[in-house]
Amino acid sequence: MRQTVDEQIIMSHSAAPLELAHIIESNCAHPEIRTSLSSDPTDFRLALLQFMATATPNRELAKDIATNPHLYIENMIVLDESHFSPGSEAHGLIKIDNVPDTVSPVKAHLAYIQVPNQSGDATELQLVWKFEVEMQDNWYESTVTAVSPHWVVSVIDWASDSSIPIPSHEQKATYNVFSWGINDPESGLRSFQKENFDSLASPAGWQALPFEHDPVSRYIHPSAKEGFWRNTTTTWGNNVFAQENWEGANNFIDNYRPAADRGKVFDFNYKPRETDREGAYEEAQSYINATVTQLFYTNNMIHDFYYRYGFNEVAGNFQQYNFGRGGEEGDAVIANAQDGSGYNNANFMTPPDGRNGRMRMYLWNTALPYRDGDMEAGIVIHEYSHGLSTRLTGGPANSGCLGWGESGGMGEGWGDFLATAIRSNRKYSDYAMGAWAANRVTGIRHFVYSVDDQLNPSTYKTLDKPGYWGVHAIGEVWAEMLWVVLQKLIEKHDYSDDVFPPFAGPDGFVPHDHHFWRQDKELYVPRHGNTLMIQYVFPPLITIDFMFMAT
Repeated sequence: MRQTVDEQIIMSHSAAPLELAHIIESNCAHPEIRTSLSSDPTDFRLALLQFMATATPNRELAKDIATNPHLYIENMIVLDESHFSPGSEAHGLIKIDNVPDTVSPVKAHLAYIQVPNQSGDATELQLVWKFEVEMQDNWYESTVTAVSPHWVVSVIDWASDSSIPIPSHEQKATYNVFSWGINDPESGLRSFQKENFDSLASPAGWQALPFEHDPVSRYIHPSAKEGFWRNTTTTWGNNVFAQENWEGANNFIDNYRPAADRGKVFDFNYKPRETDREGAYEEAQSYINATVTQLFYTNNMIHDFYYRYGFNEVAGNFQQYNFGRGGEEGDAVIANAQDGSGYNNANFMTPPDGRNGRMRMYLWNTALPYRDGDMEAGIVIHEYSHGLSTRLTGGPANSGCLGWGESGGMGEGWGDFLATAIRSNRKYSDYAMGAWAANRVTGIRHFVYSVDDQLNPSTYKTLDKPGYWGVHAIGEVWAEMLWVVLQKLIEKHDYSDDVFPPFAGPDGFVPHDHHFWRQDKELYVPRHGNTLMIQYVFPPLITIDFMFMAT
């Protein structure tokens, strides 16, 4: 990342303003290229084009903008948005798509800025257009004079506004867990998995978070707070706080969680012994270290996986610290293992962006010894997916769109579908939800998910039947429809054994020439049927462009 760029106010008058001191650092590399047309001060287009000609690192594009501004003006699209909640957007805000060299719609509004007058002995108000411009390497907040000739008055680069170092990755944590894709203890064996450093999804890894954003930092003596980052050796990080919650209360900070050994290895016993009902609860408590480790690992994998399909900071994902990328902070998932508030279930509470999501995982007394929902990845993925769908359907500031009826059923269905798609493999199988935890082959839904309509006859008309008014019943119909579409896409586009998009390279960008992608006009989309379907089912507020954002 480039050095922090401070806002610099420059003089605006009939002569050219002073050159911006940060012009090269921030990619505003072409201040000498000028658009020649004059415009009405209430028309943002020429002012915006002037900024793009100045800011783009592509000199040929800058020259073409200056030479043929009308061509770019004709391609601009002003987006018309209706908002349910008054005051959700700034008054007079305009959103413009198809702006050259941008990766998302530009936001614009008129404002006044205080600048030095021509003599330099006082200040005056200057009418400007204020733009928010997201490019491949930069995310600018800029002001440009509204009256032609249009001069760039100030620039702040949000992509460069943090000089905070990322903590050292010399020693990754290791977890003895059921790895990604193994749904439960009957589906495979545990193995040692390395902390997953995805430079886009989790730049600081899973075992670090800033002191400033750490809920326990008030307990740490100031002399122990060295630097910006706190590196942890327990199940406590920027994406997830995982711990037991035997009391079933809302507290979590002081609850028990396991600690790694000196090699940063989380290796704990998990061999539930046969027991009677009287001793079943104590037996489950005896392997709490393995349980919490598994819950921490699975949550972090889901965080990174969903991030790479578009559930990032701007979209309202769950992180304590957002690395200056936008969105509200302070909302890592609070993941409670063996929660004492119930049995045979799980739930996820999703407040608006900026407040912690809360996952509660329960023991299941459907077998002896008890079965632990934390060990069934499909249940964890289903619950986390409520956070995904709630924040994306209606926007991260609105948690009320999937509460009941068919909309609530869609939230349940997305969770079942994503959990099932993640655990599936190249050789087709039918799958049940919650089968291991519930100790029931057919799981906890009416039917297993299957393309065989003798095994699962659900169609949209099934919702007319008695017993299909609840969100879970509605959800399994929705998930079954998605499952059938997934198989049709696999028939046409084949199957990818790895559902994770490729990691970013040293430059911070995802390689486009990877076997994972295919190019569709100017977009890169997942090539295979299963990865394409996962992208499709993410609620429609996400675009493919998010996958190629730089760190």
